[in-house]
Parts: sequence; C-alpha cells; structure tokens
Amino acid sequence: MTLNDGKFIIKVPASSANLGPGFDSIGVALTLYLSLEVEKSEKWECYSTSEELKDLPSDEQNFICQIALQTAAKYGKELHPCRIKVESDIPLARGLGSSASAIIAGIELADYVGELGLTKQDKLLLSTEIEGHPDNVGASLYGGLVIGSYQQGEVDIIPISGLSFEMVAVIPKESLLTKDSRGVLPTELSYSNAVQASSTANVLVAALLSQNWDLAGKMMEIDLFHQPYRKPLIPFYGEVEVFAKSEGAFGVALSGAGPTVLCFCEKGKGQILEQSIQSTFPDMTAKLLCIDYTGSNVF
Repeated sequence: MTLNDGKFIIKVPASSANLGPGFDSIGVALTLYLSLEVEKSEKWECYSTSEELKDLPSDEQNFICQIALQTAAKYGKELHPCRIKVESDIPLARGLGSSASAIIAGIELADYVGELGLTKQDKLLLSTEIEGHPDNVGASLYGGLVIGSYQQGEVDIIPISGLSFEMVAVIPKESLLTKDSRGVLPTELSYSNAVQASSTANVLVAALLSQNWDLAGKMMEIDLFHQPYRKPLIPFYGEVEVFAKSEGAFGVALSGAGPTVLCFCEKGKGQILEQSIQSTFPDMTAKLLCIDYTGSNVF
C-alpha cells in the first residue's frame, strides 16, 4: 500500500516518563492518542477540530510536518505534500509526552509517504536524537513499559509487556514547559548521591517486574534525580500524593517534567480512585489510564 492508494491513519499513544527515579530512562505508553488521517494533496495542509491544536501551524511549518520533512531529507528523499487531519486527546505541555508522540508521528509519516523502509530501531534512534532521551519516544513507538539508555549516539531499549497496573492522571489546567522544569535541575550530583539515586531506579524496575507494588511506590517516593527539585513547581503535588495513597494508590510520581501527577494503583482499582480524586480536586481533571501495548501504528 502506498500514498496513491488513498487515505491512511497514523495512531501514536501518549507516554509518561521517569516514574520517579527512572529519569530519562523509563517510560510507559498510555491510552491517550495522537491520530493523523493522511491523504495526498497539492500542498502541505494540517487541520484539526481539537481546540488545543487549532492555533498550531496549518502548513509545512507544523511540527509533525517538519519532523517528517527532516527525516525524509536525512535519507535523501522528498515527500509528496499531504493533507493531514490531526486529532489528539493528549494535553499539551502537561508531562504526557505530547511532543514525543508528535515526533514519532512525523517519523512514521516520512517512512510511509517516502517509502523509507525504516526499522523500529531506525525510528527509535531518529526520535531519540531529536528528543534527547528514549523514555517518551520509546514508549510511544513500542508501547508497554520501556527501559532505555542513550549514550554516544547509540540507543538501547527493552519494552516490557504484561504488567497489571492502572494509573490515574491528575491534570491541572496550567501547563508547564519542559525547558522550564529542566531549568531547576542541578548540573551534577555527588558520587554518593548518584549511587543512591541509581540504586533506587534499579529497585523500581525490579519491583515493577515482580509486581511488588508497595516497594515500587516507595522507590517512586524517594527519587533523588528530579522530583525533589520539581515538586516546588507543582504546589498541589503533596496534597494529591497524600490523598491518592489514602485512597489505595500504591505510588505517586510526576508524569515526566510535570505538572501532571500520576497515581498508580493495582488493576481494577483505578475507576474508584479516579472518582474520588475528581470529587476532591474538582479544579483539575482526573483521568483513568491504562498501559497501551500496541505503540505507534499505521493502517
């Protein structure tokens, strides 16, 4: 199937990164989606009925188009212009991987329209080079929980399926740009703190894989990499954390750079947790999310 055969759809899940101590390394794909309906056109055109996306560029300056054109150029290809209907239920600048999903969508667009024949590893490296770390893009690409490392121009990632937890995202109305949230982080950690932070992340992975939820929650709470510096930017964090844990959440962590707070619970307990959080924090949106195990898809 090619672009000449008619419309095609690209669907990319949202993601949450870090899960506490897994800074720039651990990500999970979420059941929120960016969708592109694409067809051949005489010029580049992007449009959307999503309120949040209406003010974004409607021509080739659109971020997704830019990623697609850059990707194709890297392989010496020119893309035929497309008309793209963009829809998304991923809130922008809320720590839910909206930029990472757009990067993956752009790469998938270039691969399909340009017939580049990219492998998943190719897509992973391209997206990681753009994003700077593999947690969000890896989750959106592969689905599931991903653990990745990006060093010296090489990226390695392990996707994990079969985990049985749910999440309630507590999403404020206010946005928080990643660059602002990164600006509060230290430039270095002492050797002893780095060892402690790394061991916490290691135990988090082991706890998640063995479904030791209480231990996983404990590791989320004692992160040293980023949450101690970012929590002051999220004034409601402490209140949400205490309440969610009193209502059955086994762990609470910033979603990516924030300001969304992710409350983790065992499978089947998310709906009640969502309802209780929403009624207690009516000025924010509580949204029950599951793990997406499909990753990005073109059909």
